Amino acid sequence: MEFIIVLVVLAALAFWGAAIYNKLVALKNRFENSFAQIEVQLKRRYDLIPNLVETAKGYMSHERETLEAVTAARNQAMAGLEAAAADPGNASAIKELASAEGMLGGALGRLNVVMEAYPDLKASSNMMQLSEELTTTENKVSFARQAHNDQVTEYNSYRQSFPPMMFANMFGHPNDAELLEFEDSAEIQAAPKVSFN
Repeated sequence: MEFIIVLVVLAALAFWGAAIYNKLVALKNRFENSFAQIEVQLKRRYDLIPNLVETAKGYMSHERETLEAVTAARNQAMAGLEAAAADPGNASAIKELASAEGMLGGALGRLNVVMEAYPDLKASSNMMQLSEELTTTENKVSFARQAHNDQVTEYNSYRQSFPPMMFANMFGHPNDAELLEFEDSAEIQAAPKVSFN
C-alpha cells in the first residue's frame, strides 16, 4: 500500500513538473512568435526607406548628409533586427535593436524636418504615398511591439513566480525575456506641457 502511495505522489510530481515545463515552453513560443510579427513589419519599413531616400534625392540635392544618415541608420537597424530575430530571448540583441531603431527614428525625424523646406517634394504624389505607407507601417510596428511586450511580460511573470522559478533554469529558461522599448517611446508617451504664461 505504501508503495502505491509513493508511486501516486511521484506521478503527481512528474505531471506537475511537466505542466510547468509545458507552460514555460508555450509562453516562450508566444513571445518569439510575437517578435516574428515585429520582424515582418520592420522589414517592410526597411524596404520602404530606400524608396523614400531615392524619391527625396531628386528634390534634395544639397541634403546628401541627411540622406546618407538615413541609409546608414536603416542598415544598422537591419543588422540589429537580424541579430534579435536569431534569438528573441537574447536581452543584449533586443537592446541593440532598440538602440538602432532609436537612431533610425532620429534620422527619419531629421529627414522630415529637412523635407519641410522642399514644398515640391512634400507635394509629390510618390512621396505622399511613401509617407502614408511608412506611417501605416509605423502604426503596425507599434501594435506588434505592444503585443510582443505583453507576451514577454506574461512569460517573465510566470517564470518569476513560485514554483516555476525553482525549475526554470533546469528546464532551459535561465533568463527573463527583454521588453522591446524604442528610445523615442518615452518621448512619444510623455504628456505635453501646457503653459498659459
